[in-house]
Amino acid sequence: MNNRDIGLEIIEGLDEIKQFKSGNAQLKTTKLSEPSKPKIIRAKLKLSQSAFAGLLGVSMRTLQDWEQGRRSPQGPALALLRIAEQHPEVFADLH
Repeated sequence: MNNRDIGLEIIEGLDEIKQFKSGNAQLKTTKLSEPSKPKIIRAKLKLSQSAFAGLLGVSMRTLQDWEQGRRSPQGPALALLRIAEQHPEVFADLH
């Protein structure tokens, strides 16, 4: 069991924001890398287009459009692709 003090973390976060607004601190940021192409991720997971589309919650047509370069994944789909690439065990547990 984790003994985190969520209230203290919130207060520390608010203090950090106040310091940033007054010019006394830099906020911590993280730049997320772009995931590989959906076709590459799907191949690494050894899934059919149908199965991969189902796990991502998109239509097979949408997945085909991504794989053929007619469209690009956006928003939550990018996040799911990043997870699928960086933590494939999550997807392995689902199917």
